[in-house]
Amino acid sequence: MAAQATANPRILLLVTGGIAAYKSCFLARLLMQAGFSVKVAMTEAATRFVTPMTFQVLTGHPVATDLWGERQSDALDHVEYARWADLVVIAPATADIMAKAAHGIADEIVSTMLLAFPGPVLMAPAMNDNMWRHLATVANLEILTSRGVHFVGPGSGWLACGTVDEGRMSEPEEILTAVRKLADGLPAAAMSADDAATASGFWAGKRVLVTAGPTHEPIDPVRYVANRSSGTMGYALASAAIGAGAAVTLISGPVVLTPPRGLAGFRAVETAADMAAAVGEAQDDGIDWLIMSAAVADFKPVNFAPGKLKKDVLGDGWSLALTRNPDILGEVVPTHPHDGLRVVGFALETDDMVGRASVKREAKGMDYILANDPTAAGSGFGSENHQVTLIGGDGIIWESASLPKEVLAGEILQQLAQADQKTGE
Repeated sequence: MAAQATANPRILLLVTGGIAAYKSCFLARLLMQAGFSVKVAMTEAATRFVTPMTFQVLTGHPVATDLWGERQSDALDHVEYARWADLVVIAPATADIMAKAAHGIADEIVSTMLLAFPGPVLMAPAMNDNMWRHLATVANLEILTSRGVHFVGPGSGWLACGTVDEGRMSEPEEILTAVRKLADGLPAAAMSADDAATASGFWAGKRVLVTAGPTHEPIDPVRYVANRSSGTMGYALASAAIGAGAAVTLISGPVVLTPPRGLAGFRAVETAADMAAAVGEAQDDGIDWLIMSAAVADFKPVNFAPGKLKKDVLGDGWSLALTRNPDILGEVVPTHPHDGLRVVGFALETDDMVGRASVKREAKGMDYILANDPTAAGSGFGSENHQVTLIGGDGIIWESASLPKEVLAGEILQQLAQADQKTGE
């Protein structure tokens, strides 16, 4: 039988051999950010378009690619993955996989998983327009629909063959919406107490303010004081919160990232003073959660030179006088009180990480703090992966594994939701 449903349904994403397979990478990311657990299986043809490693990095799970356990897969993955999953999503669903599913053919890992899975199935067809309209495909669609298979798309647009017609795979955001609708209909009897926060839509409708990236403190028109923050973690948290239904405002220091879709508000800032003002204004407008992931510069130059400082004027040595920046969590947030506000901070520590982060959390009145050591393996600035320790008033709540930041963001939101529900009991 299929795995029992949980508050965060387990999605088995089956990827077949069509050019639209590249879109499934974005779909996997969106599903993870929305709080779903995701595993992926791919046909041999699909691996010609996208590598299994791409999906492994995005989901944190090995990718099943063959029936015989000769590559990443174990020999019985087609059974174990089918038992694990609550919901199967096939994207892209080619004419080939639709035909196999309609007629019970199981000759490679994806079609075999389909036959071994008794739960709800969502297909996102993608093929040439003539293939989509072929009588065989039409008949297979009717068979699958009569058996309860759900479909999203296809849409119309540019196809790989160069025509503009019906057959284009639905966009990942559309597929995510369809997945959510199906997930809402899954039985909830097996939900654990720890998952109840997410199950009840904890983040839905919450007003969440996320800060991200570094700040640049100008020395002159071409030089500045900064740090190595890329902003990736903050952007991932903002995206995950959007996926969970929150109204998210993102305040970002200078980064090279594209703001996630669906933001309620976005503000680009440069300096710590700019960020402090933006956070205060957002608090005055009303927020429920502040997730302060920005790496704000502690100090700034005392004086700003209106023109570029010349090397021949500076001489052989240069002493740069610095002064302290406003402490946003310690000084700005308390001056903009808001009933019920939950504050989450980050602590980057290289020594006594938990002890120092705990002191910082209490001193600045944070509800929760996420501590990390940038020198630890599987973490740090510029790393694809990251790991954190979530600390609350009673000490350590959760210690993450080293995960892709986009995956970790969803885990963080889930842990915060569970911890906050327990606090309110």
